[in-house]
Amino acid sequence: MNEFINMFSDSDPASVATSVKLLLLLTVLSLAPSILILMTSFTRIIIVLSFVRTSLATQSMPPNQVLIGLALFLTFFIMAPTFNEVNEEALQPLFDEEISLDEAYDRASAPMKDFMAAHTRQKDLALFMNYAEMEKPETVQDIPMTTLVPAYTISELKTAFQMGFMIFVPFLIIDMAVASVLMSMGMMMLPPVMISLPFKILLFVLVDGWYLITHSLLEGF
Repeated sequence: MNEFINMFSDSDPASVATSVKLLLLLTVLSLAPSILILMTSFTRIIIVLSFVRTSLATQSMPPNQVLIGLALFLTFFIMAPTFNEVNEEALQPLFDEEISLDEAYDRASAPMKDFMAAHTRQKDLALFMNYAEMEKPETVQDIPMTTLVPAYTISELKTAFQMGFMIFVPFLIIDMAVASVLMSMGMMMLPPVMISLPFKILLFVLVDGWYLITHSLLEGF
């Protein structure tokens, strides 16, 4: 413990450099949740799953813990090739002290940039590049993270909302049909949602909805 404290209080240049690197590493770890949300497939998955629950009108079923857990494991499954490349090209050489921290960052950002660029619309990327008055990059690796990450995020939001709209349509038709039947029978005081809920759940089960949703998310990446 004393050695750890002395490392920060020591004025030796080597100790100062080590302290700065350690602080940078702790900063990166504190930003890990943001990295997971904004630089992987997690955003699209959790939004689509939330749309499924909302369109079914099942309140809190499935619970948030289940949706987030499923989104996390789907994210790890989809991002496995990218994470493996980051580990092999950046983390392992860094742990073996074969490369510096700066070089490890460059190597780790390369596969992440390739993944994000493959799912980022040119229109969204051009928005941030034009705002920053940047020149057109020659390769994906020339795009800074500060530009690529927000462009990728809004592209994912658009895609997720498009998928959510397609999920809503069949359940909306069921709600409208049930509401029309209730009005024709003079049961205007009976909430249509209460009657349509079993039919929506039945439809979702019959078409194997969770399989279709998961299949669409996996095919999207």
